[in-house]
Amino acid sequence: MKKVIVAGLILAIFLGCGSKKNTTQEVSNKDATIAVKVADLIGKMTFDEKVTEMIQDAPANERLGIPVMKYGEALHGLWLVLDYYGNTTVYPQAVACASTWEPKLIKKMASQTALEARALGVTHCYSPNLDVYAGDARYGRVEESYGEDPYLVSRMGVAFIQGLQGEGREQFDENHVMATAKHFVGYPENRRGINGGFSDMSERRLREIYLPSFEAAVKEAQVGSVMPGHQDFNGVPCHMNSWLLNDILRDEFGFNGFIVSDNNDVGRLQTMHFIPETRAKAAILGLKAGVDMDLVIGKNPDLSTYHINVLKDTVMQNPSLMKYIDKATSRILTAKYKLGLFDTEPKVIDPETANAGREEHREFALEVAEKSIIMLKNDNNLLPLDLSKIKSLAVIGPNAHEERPKNKTYKLLGGYSGLPPYYVSVLDGLKKKVGDNVKINYAKGCDIDSFSKEGFPEAVSAAENSDAVVLVVGSSHKTCGEGGDRSDLDLYGVQKELVELIHKTGKPVIVVLINGRPLSINYIAENIPSILETWYGGMRAGDAVANILFGDVNPGGKLTMSFPRSVGQVPVTYLERPDFIGSGKGEYRFNDKSPLFPFGYGLSYTTFKYGTPKFEKATITTNGSTTVSVKVTNTGSVVGDEVVQMYVRDDYASVGRYLKMLKGFERITLNPGETKTVTFKLGFDELNILNQDLKKVVEKGTFTISIGSSSLAKDLKTVQLTVQ
Repeated sequence: MKKVIVAGLILAIFLGCGSKKNTTQEVSNKDATIAVKVADLIGKMTFDEKVTEMIQDAPANERLGIPVMKYGEALHGLWLVLDYYGNTTVYPQAVACASTWEPKLIKKMASQTALEARALGVTHCYSPNLDVYAGDARYGRVEESYGEDPYLVSRMGVAFIQGLQGEGREQFDENHVMATAKHFVGYPENRRGINGGFSDMSERRLREIYLPSFEAAVKEAQVGSVMPGHQDFNGVPCHMNSWLLNDILRDEFGFNGFIVSDNNDVGRLQTMHFIPETRAKAAILGLKAGVDMDLVIGKNPDLSTYHINVLKDTVMQNPSLMKYIDKATSRILTAKYKLGLFDTEPKVIDPETANAGREEHREFALEVAEKSIIMLKNDNNLLPLDLSKIKSLAVIGPNAHEERPKNKTYKLLGGYSGLPPYYVSVLDGLKKKVGDNVKINYAKGCDIDSFSKEGFPEAVSAAENSDAVVLVVGSSHKTCGEGGDRSDLDLYGVQKELVELIHKTGKPVIVVLINGRPLSINYIAENIPSILETWYGGMRAGDAVANILFGDVNPGGKLTMSFPRSVGQVPVTYLERPDFIGSGKGEYRFNDKSPLFPFGYGLSYTTFKYGTPKFEKATITTNGSTTVSVKVTNTGSVVGDEVVQMYVRDDYASVGRYLKMLKGFERITLNPGETKTVTFKLGFDELNILNQDLKKVVEKGTFTISIGSSSLAKDLKTVQLTVQ
C-alpha cells in the first residue's frame, strides 16, 4: 500500500510538480515508466541517501545503482568548472553569438557542445543565460546575455536549449545533455550595475521584459533545469521566492524539471540576505520554495545547506518536512532517468584526448565568429584592406595578442570559457592572412589594466613605419565578466590615450574592439574612420577578424545592445516609453540622449534597399492573423548578409507601451543585384499587450509595423495594420 501511495505522489510530482493546471495532463508511456521507477527508488532510499542526491555531482549510490549526473558550464563551449581540461572548443561569447541574429547557428553550436560534454562524462550544464540585459553596461555579466530585447533573447535561448538537449526522440539521448535556464528572474535589474544587487520592479516590467525568455524555454524548448538568481526580488530572495518558483515557473508555465541553486545561494539566505538565523532554516526555506539541488562548488560542508548534518535533526523533529525532501530527490532522479544514466555503464575518460579531434567544431567556431562581427563605422570605405596595396601593417594594442596560459583560460575569451587547444589572436590571424606579402609591425602599447605608458613610443614607431594600423583595444576578463562591474564605461587604463596618440600619426587606423560590454567610445567614434565590434570571438577570433579586414568575409552582424555615450546615460536601450513633452523636452540639458550606436545597427561592405512592406491582409480581427512582406535588394557590388528586423507598436491602447518592440527578424544572404522577399507573421503573439489586469490581449485599433535594418526610425519603413 505504501508503494502505491508513493508512486501516486511521484507521478503527480512528475506531471506538474505540484501544478494545479497540469495534474490532469497525460504523460507518455516513457515518462510514466520513469515515474514508477523513481517511486520505487524513493521507497528504498534512506534519509541520508535522499539528501546526498540533492547536491551537484552527487556520488554514485552503489547500493541502489544510482549513477552520477556530472555538471559543467556550456555558455559558449564546455567548461568543467574545477578543471581546465584542454581541447574543448571555445565559441564566441554569448553576446557575440547573439550578434549573428541567426538562431540556427546557436542551435548547432550547442549541439556540438553537447557532444563534447558527453565525451567528458558531463550530462548537466548550467547554461544558457536568459537574462535580458537591462541597458546598464556597468554590470560585468552583460557579455553572457543575448541582448536587451526579450524576443531576441527568447529566440536565441530556445535555439540553444534545443541544440543542447535535443528534440523529440533525440531529447536527452547519448548525444545530448540537460540545459539549465538562468538566472530566474530579473537578475540584471539592479540600481548600481552590481552583480547580485537587489531588483525592485513592477509585475508589468517583470512580465514584459524578463519572463518571456524563460516562458519560451519551458513551453517551447522543454528545458530540464532552472537556476534562480542570486538577488532578492522585491524584497524576497529568489531562492526562497515561492511566487516566482512555484506559482509562476511551475504552475503558470508548467515547468516539470528540477531547480538547482546558484553557487552557495541557499546558504546565502542566511549569510547574505540575513533572513533565517541558521543554515537549517535556510535549507527549509529553499526546499519549500522548490529548490531541489544545492549547488556548492567544491562541496564545502561549511557552505552546504542540503547536508545530512544540517537537515537531519530538523526533519526528524518535524516529519511533515519529509515531503519536500522526497519531491526534490524525485525530480533529480527523474532527470537521471531521462538522460539515460541508469542504462549506461560509466566509461573511462581521458580528458586530454576526449575532444582532441573536433576540427569540424573548430571550423564552425570560425563561422560563428565571422558572422558575429559588427562594422560600426567605415568612412571613405577604408575597409576592406587591399592586400596588393599594403606593404606594411601595424598591429597595436593590449588585445592584439595573448600567449597561451598555463592551465588557465585565456583572458580574451570571456567568462565561463574552457581551455581550447589553441587561440588565434588578431596578430596571429593577420600574420597567417598576409604571409610574406606584408610586413607586420607589432607593438602592445599598454596593458589592459595598467596605467603605464612605457610602451607608447614603440607603438607610435610601429604606426609611423606602416601603411595602415589595426588598433585592438577593449576589455578582458580582468576588467569585465562576473564580478567585473565598473562605475564608468570608458576604455580602462591608458587605452584612450594610446588611441589618440596613434590617430595623431596620420596613418589610416582601424579600431578592432575585443570586449564584453558596450563602451563609451566617443573619441573613437568621432575620429577613427573604421571600427569593428568583435566582442570575444572565441578560439578562432583572429582568423575571423583577418577575414573581415581583407574582405574575404563581409561583416553582417548587428548590435544586440545599445552603446551609451557616457555612464550617465545608462540605462540606455531602444525599449523606451514616450518621454515627457513640455519644458523639459524629454532630453538631457547638455548632452545627446540617443545611443552612440543603437540596437540592431551594423554596416556592410555592400548596400541594401528596402521596398514598402505589404500585408497579406491589412485588416484583421482580434483573434485573426496576417503576414507582412518586404523586398530587400543588394544594391552594391559584393555578396552580403542583411538582418531584416520587424518592430510592432499598438498605436492607442488601454495601457502605456514601449515605442516599439522587436517581434521578428531574419538574416538573409544576397548576391549583388539580388532581391529576396522576407515575410513575417502577425497574430496574437506579435500584437498582444498586457492590459490593466496583466492579461495578454489584442486590442482593437491600429498598429504601426516597422521593418528595416536597425531600431533607428530612419532605418525603418512603416505601415499600418488595422485590428477590428
